[in-house]
Amino acid sequence: MKTTNSFSDNALPFVTVVIPVRNEHRYIRSCLDSVLSQDYPADRLEILLCVSPSEDDTEEIIMEYQEKYDHIHMLKNPKGTISCGVNTGIRAAKGDCIVRLDAHTEFASDYISKCIEYLLKTGADNVGGPTIVKGKTPVQRAVAAAYYSSFALGGGKQHIKDYEGYSDTVSFGAFKKSTAEAVGLFDENLILNEDDDFNFKISEAGGKIFITPKIRSYYYPRDTYTGLIRQYFGYGLWKVAVIQKHKRPARMSHLIPMLFVLFLIPGGLLSVFSKRIRKLYLGILGLYFGLDAAASFSLKDADTQDGPMLRFRLMLVHFLLHVSYGCGFIAGIFKFILH
Repeated sequence: MKTTNSFSDNALPFVTVVIPVRNEHRYIRSCLDSVLSQDYPADRLEILLCVSPSEDDTEEIIMEYQEKYDHIHMLKNPKGTISCGVNTGIRAAKGDCIVRLDAHTEFASDYISKCIEYLLKTGADNVGGPTIVKGKTPVQRAVAAAYYSSFALGGGKQHIKDYEGYSDTVSFGAFKKSTAEAVGLFDENLILNEDDDFNFKISEAGGKIFITPKIRSYYYPRDTYTGLIRQYFGYGLWKVAVIQKHKRPARMSHLIPMLFVLFLIPGGLLSVFSKRIRKLYLGILGLYFGLDAAASFSLKDADTQDGPMLRFRLMLVHFLLHVSYGCGFIAGIFKFILH
């Protein structure tokens, strides 16, 4: 894709860090401290926090940082969605390059400098690192382990710790402001999966997305089972919207959770009335949980801090993730296709 190159390769570009924020009392300080510890020159950097209406003291915490550091600025995001927050930051950005971050994440001290290095070196239109996921509690560590499980998420390249090369998407990412403007910014009609849609648009325009493990960040996922269920129901729901928008068929990994849910409910009802169906139903469930156990107990990237209990929690996380995503996908078909 063609975008304007508004900076010289011999000069460090001015960078705008954009962070959409809502109810981040538990994570915003560590996120900001890691951004402030970057080795990228502070005089070539601004940090824009786009804050949705929050029920906690997120805004007060950001105001503390804003008063202390001249290059930190808080912007209001009254619409409340992630895509609107990111767009608010992009529109206000003074930088030639945008580094889009997440408040649930901590960043290596060279994160921004590596983003700019690879943005320039590769000529890619969006660059980032693989998602390195960590947990602070037993449940959160189990959810973190699921990010590395091909049984959970289908093995996308952005979940492979040491992968370097081109990909169809990347979490968060760094890109020129002109690239975002060329593809129409983030779609504000999408409540979730806005990153997937943004990267779809880049690819459709002939652009490239590049991942390198040298761009390092540490993401903290949901730390409750109910939070995980809500998150993945939403991912399934809005995945249908992205597929419909871009007229692309769903990958099999997107369809399997939906098919599993369609098997669970009607199959369970029918098995009450038929011994043959009951045997088939229990056999398929046994196969599923056998695969679940095999994947959970063989996963090499899982945190060993919690011992065998992490593996049992991971089995539950796999099941909840598949069912919630599948239910969300079915709801998305009714909401966006059959309405």
